[in-house]
Amino acid sequence: MAFPRPKPTTVETMAMERANPPFNIRKLAIKMHGSEKNLLLKEKFMAELARHPAFVLSDVHDLSKDQIRERTMEKFASMVYFVTHESIDTFTKRMELVGIADPGFWTRFGVHYGLFLGAVRGGSTPNQLSYWIDKGVLGLNGVIGCFGMTELAHGSNVAGLETTATFDKSSDEFVIHTPHLGATKWWIGGAASTATHCSVFARLIVDGKDHGVKTFVVQLRDTKTFGLLPGITIGDIGKKMGRDGIDNGYIQFTFVRIPRAHMLMKHTQVSRDGVVTEPPLAQLTYGALLGGRTAMVADSSNTTKKALTIAVRYAAVRRQFGKNDKGVETQILDYPIHQRRLIPLVAQSVAMGFTALKLTDMYEDMTAALDRLEPSDPNLEDILAKLKETHATSAGLKAFCTWACLDTIEKCRQSCGGHGYSAYSNLPAMLNDFAVQCTWEGDNTILALQAGRALIASAAGAAKGEKLAAGVAYLGDKNVATSKSDGSLSLADISNGFHNVAANVVRKAATEYAAARKAGKSKEAANDACSQARFVAAKVHTTGYIFHMFRAYVEEQEASPETDVLAQLAQLYGLWQVEELQGHFLRYGYFNGAQLDKASAKVDELCFQLRQVAIPLVDSFALSDHIVNSPLGKWDGSVYESYFNQVRAANPPPKEHPYFNRLIKPLLERETGHMEDPGAEMDLDDELAELAEERAAALKEAKPLVHKDVE
Repeated sequence: MAFPRPKPTTVETMAMERANPPFNIRKLAIKMHGSEKNLLLKEKFMAELARHPAFVLSDVHDLSKDQIRERTMEKFASMVYFVTHESIDTFTKRMELVGIADPGFWTRFGVHYGLFLGAVRGGSTPNQLSYWIDKGVLGLNGVIGCFGMTELAHGSNVAGLETTATFDKSSDEFVIHTPHLGATKWWIGGAASTATHCSVFARLIVDGKDHGVKTFVVQLRDTKTFGLLPGITIGDIGKKMGRDGIDNGYIQFTFVRIPRAHMLMKHTQVSRDGVVTEPPLAQLTYGALLGGRTAMVADSSNTTKKALTIAVRYAAVRRQFGKNDKGVETQILDYPIHQRRLIPLVAQSVAMGFTALKLTDMYEDMTAALDRLEPSDPNLEDILAKLKETHATSAGLKAFCTWACLDTIEKCRQSCGGHGYSAYSNLPAMLNDFAVQCTWEGDNTILALQAGRALIASAAGAAKGEKLAAGVAYLGDKNVATSKSDGSLSLADISNGFHNVAANVVRKAATEYAAARKAGKSKEAANDACSQARFVAAKVHTTGYIFHMFRAYVEEQEASPETDVLAQLAQLYGLWQVEELQGHFLRYGYFNGAQLDKASAKVDELCFQLRQVAIPLVDSFALSDHIVNSPLGKWDGSVYESYFNQVRAANPPPKEHPYFNRLIKPLLERETGHMEDPGAEMDLDDELAELAEERAAALKEAKPLVHKDVE
């Protein structure tokens, strides 16, 4: 008997979803990627990865930790070729894609090129940089680096690190030492198995004086034998939540001597006689943090787009309940509640993407300005003010974008129902791999508080008549905090609303800080006293900032069907966030209750409208099946066939049961035993009666009751 097939099939359903979109998917994809050149590069990179034998992804869910680490190292050779033959801009874009496909490799490779090399480039004098380039740092010829910042007892508080680097004048050397267990370098990617050198963050001690944390390059292993050098103790920290391709380890230093020249001295110098010269512009050290934060904002957008590609495509072809007159069940993406689950997240991912493009431009401009900067530069104050604002903005964006991404992955996983729990959906691995983004490169809560503190400082500067950077200029407008909505719910109306609420929550935080200071508290204690207000200020400001960047991009574009759909996404993102923060919008009077009801109705309407083009929208994210690596997110909609085939290929039945004879057979064939003295078995009612008598006696004598064991 032949069973009728579903009508229509998932492949046919997906094809119908793509029929006659109101915009050109290719043109929208170009806008999403910033330029046609960027999109073409991405497509080139995807084709290369799909054909590269080391970038097989479909079997990754069934590999052991050691197998994943070995495969990670297999990828190094090809990437070294590209890093030494491509421009920095091209290679950065290549690694953005690699980060979506294989976060573990992206991180392990990035530890050397982003963190270790970044520390060397950012902290070296020209002569020192030439020395390390000659040593082979660019091409991994003799040097594989790791980044020794975090310690067992210290992470986000870099200023509190306890590893020491004591200058020995007699030998012109620094002595690197781990004074106690808490100062053990921990979570050091690459340390366990692969790194030869480490950029070590340690306290500079000269003549008994502590000059704070500086950076030193320390060799860990002999490059010929790969044995540990004297005084170096290294171990593997073991299984983690995700990113098993990274060999995270711990390092302890026992009076390890390095040449004085191995302290990176671009900013702070130590002479042969032990004279310490501090940098005239301490703020320049901010610049070293911006690159990593910028990359994480872009990675947050890219990863959410990957998760949403899976969830939206699955929702378009999965049918459940609600049969129509032809007996066909309803696509789950047609349910309004499911649209509410996913479509605002699509808008958010696009908003973060355009913010990442803007932040990247800001970072590149800032880096160029810092490279040219001299203490006598007439633009010094403006550049430093912009640096502080960019530093604070990047802190808030890193925190709230990575949080948003992690939340999006989990919502996408749940939206796929039971199949989302399968490793082969790729969503569990994405969740585990991405979670670390919320705590490394600065714990998100700490970074949010830093952003909030900077907002208070900007408000104080505005009160003194100081010129504020563009991103916080609204804090200097006295009318912003009392403005009201015009009821239009337009992009301009939403934008004004974010400025209004942000100005008010910053003022609240500043008032709490001032009250604490007036009460005699130190600056640190006063910041702690207003920490919740600072956090809220950072959240509202950062959410508004993302919306402003999206709005600015839309309004810069020429009129077109692609611009129209982007404007819908921008309005949806803004109003959805207004819903999320509606208590603040009500508290400060920008919207009234009726206007918020109207905003929620508009969110419903936009979700419905954008649902009609949901598949073309996620198609514009331009992610190949190889990169998505999920049967639930197949481009052609062949969800069930792909899922079944992948599961069957990865789990072939064994020729012999691995533990039948050892465990199952003895269980099934065991003899049922009988008590030797059936009369000794106590009836349950009798036992309960005995326990009741014991309890009554104990209560009567006021003695503590000891329960009798039931045998």
